[in-house]
Amino acid sequence: MSTWDVLLWGAAPYATIAVLVVGSIWRFRYDRFGWTTRSSQLLESRLMRFASPLFHFGLLVVIVGHAIGLLIPESWTAALGVSELLYHLLAVGLGALAGICTLVGVALLIYRRRRNGPVFSATTVNDKAMYLVLVGAIVLGLLTTVLANGITEGYDYRATISPWFRSIFVLQPDALMVDVPWPFKAHILVGMLLFALFPFIRLVHAFSGFAAVRYLFRPYVVYRSRAEAQPRRGWEPVGVPGQRREKHDAPRPTRKH
Repeated sequence: MSTWDVLLWGAAPYATIAVLVVGSIWRFRYDRFGWTTRSSQLLESRLMRFASPLFHFGLLVVIVGHAIGLLIPESWTAALGVSELLYHLLAVGLGALAGICTLVGVALLIYRRRRNGPVFSATTVNDKAMYLVLVGAIVLGLLTTVLANGITEGYDYRATISPWFRSIFVLQPDALMVDVPWPFKAHILVGMLLFALFPFIRLVHAFSGFAAVRYLFRPYVVYRSRAEAQPRRGWEPVGVPGQRREKHDAPRPTRKH
């Protein structure tokens, strides 16, 4: 391995993880009020109503596909009866569909920010850098999915990239990335750059999704029971419901002048 290979595939992943973890902790500690997407839905909602779900749906499928392809060894899917051809077809089909949805969604979001005056005024340099890196990662991901696995003779990334990725977490980076085709290398490098920027851009709000799981287990909040919701004729006594009215609670007669 050359010096560049050691830096890119041996040192850069750990630097990315360090920046991601430390940067996220720093942002949450010192910029908790900035831990948000700074939503511009109030400024424009018609186009966002279509573009945002499309982008998030595609991105969710992309994340799940990357997790399956990188974390699950090829021997495990073979043991489950998934042949190499079936896995290849699913990876290309679902990967291309999810990538196109994500790309179309982010393209519409960028168009919305550029064409809508108030939304464009609320766009920062930070946002522009985020969109640039994000679109680069999506385009390179589609290039690796369609060209390297769809049109050409194919490339088995699960024999090189996946073992290298898993070796990072056992602190023994493998040298398998040296002979990987350049579209995959470019996609990985841009992906690492995106994760390094993650704590400092609006995408950090994705971590808030883990906290939202607590909402599923919250206790019920009863604002009004069904029995008390029924309308009653007349005036109700002031005080605790069901309590008998005492003599001193009786309304005083009004004086006539």
